[in-house]
Amino acid sequence: MSHFVHPAGLCESQTVGEGTRVWAFAHVLPGARIGADCNICDHVFIENDVVLGDRVTVKCGVQLWDGLRVGNDVFIGPNATFTNDRFPRSKQYPEAFAATRIEHHASIGANATILPGLTIGQYAMVGAGAVVTHSVPPYAIVVGNPGRIVGYATNNAAVSPEPHAPHVGSTTDTGVHGVQLREFPIFEDMRGALTVGNFASEVPFIPNRYFMVFAVPSKDVRGEHAHKACEQFLICVRGSVRVVADDGKARQEFVLDGPQRGLYLPAMTWASQYAYSADAVLLVFASHAYDADDYIRDYATFLAQVGEQENA
Repeated sequence: MSHFVHPAGLCESQTVGEGTRVWAFAHVLPGARIGADCNICDHVFIENDVVLGDRVTVKCGVQLWDGLRVGNDVFIGPNATFTNDRFPRSKQYPEAFAATRIEHHASIGANATILPGLTIGQYAMVGAGAVVTHSVPPYAIVVGNPGRIVGYATNNAAVSPEPHAPHVGSTTDTGVHGVQLREFPIFEDMRGALTVGNFASEVPFIPNRYFMVFAVPSKDVRGEHAHKACEQFLICVRGSVRVVADDGKARQEFVLDGPQRGLYLPAMTWASQYAYSADAVLLVFASHAYDADDYIRDYATFLAQVGEQENA
């Protein structure tokens, strides 16, 4: 037999991958599909229209309901709760249950609650006890009730360079391909302060458009997309904001907290902005006029296009 079922467990499904273990008092219904090398712990219930990828861990006391799709290498902590009906009534069933997706390598903490119809992006981490009411972007760290993004899993500390002396500017290459952090000079006297930058030399393009983002609730996330051709240069002229840049292989987080500091994002960089301070004003220069077709809004599509460019 290619998989293990504890004598006190009940696995009615014939679609269970090699090396998967179903432990005591777990119950898997006939229609469920479970990948290889999964670990289904005690007192887990898995309904019919559920698909688990490979190497999924489902800890004790979890129920997986119809409509759930779980990618590879996902961790689901003890007593995590999934839902599939926004307006449940006893013995009244919707035409179709809401589909919930947990993408590859995501982790769901103990006692977290996931509302129906949401997507938890790849490598995202939902903290213990969080109540998730909106889809979670890839790599995001979500905690609280209601769940809010408090960080991103970037495997590095947020970069915020030390201020430079007046008349001194610098450009710092980062761990993300093409992304640069620019520190502009500040000139101060009794009349006030001034900072200045030159397009094409210090900002690597001549802008065709600008926009400003302000009055953003700190729990909200902006960006979450890439551009096929458009380059951008970000300056937080007031307050502070955190920016996560991703080239498809490396990710890095930056703190923009002064008008003398700018971040250059080349085309084909996935970017997210979050943790806006209440007074934050983010100024963005763009190399191209607005074009809806230039946006890549799905992270999986972004990764696929990065791969295509590398193989071209």
